[in-house]
Amino acid sequence: MRLDKRILKSEAVQGVLSRMAALYVRFVAATTRWTVEDAPLRRMIADGEVGIACFWHGRLMMMPYGWKERRGLGFKALPPVVHMMISHHRDGALISKTIRHLGVPTVAANNKKGGLAALREMKRKTDRGEWVAMTPDGPRGPRMRAKSGAIKLAQLSGKALLPASVGMSRGRILGSWDRFLLAWPFSRGYILVGEPVRVARNASEADLEVARKALEDSLNALTAEADRRCGRTPVQPEPLAEMVPIAPNAQTLAEAEAEAEAAEPKAVRKASNG
Repeated sequence: MRLDKRILKSEAVQGVLSRMAALYVRFVAATTRWTVEDAPLRRMIADGEVGIACFWHGRLMMMPYGWKERRGLGFKALPPVVHMMISHHRDGALISKTIRHLGVPTVAANNKKGGLAALREMKRKTDRGEWVAMTPDGPRGPRMRAKSGAIKLAQLSGKALLPASVGMSRGRILGSWDRFLLAWPFSRGYILVGEPVRVARNASEADLEVARKALEDSLNALTAEADRRCGRTPVQPEPLAEMVPIAPNAQTLAEAEAEAEAAEPKAVRKASNG
């Protein structure tokens, strides 16, 4: 087991595995007959609005590729640039390399620091008019339960959360914590996008919990619908006896916003101010 871990930490091994994984995802996408229902996304883009795309960790395989424009595959995912937040650990590093091979830039979140630095970086990107994406239940769960990171980022940035999910008719649901969907080629694929969830910058703790629950419910409904269309039994969220409110602390957010502004390059701030 120790040997396996050492091998997986090798940059060379991760490089080979990530390239192989990216090639496989491209092959699956190219052989899939896609149906995309993304009217809320199109409306946001038509209005010049930038958002925070959210989807469950278990749907990570096909969703980042699905948001990239690919001519000839029967669909277009519209944001030209989507920065994906990935946890900073061994598995996360491999996932990050794979996603970058697919043309999706990533932002590393360090769990030991609570992900605050990653949230500041994601806010800077939305300030520059770029879309970002994250998995609200990642990187370790509980499965299909929205945690505080997405809500913090929405309040801090003032950008809407856009829930989305993907279903594949051919593949296997793994026994991992997130019930990861390992998609197979020659499938029918469904990408479903829900209505934006908005978080006021001055939201109370009760309001933040309402937004968290709305995001979670929307993601679960979209995922269940995508599975049903594919003829699958929908994956169920991890049972919880009681959901404890996880509202972000307003003072922490204010401090993070101040740090984000201070860290912004002077040239960028000057350009933003005209």
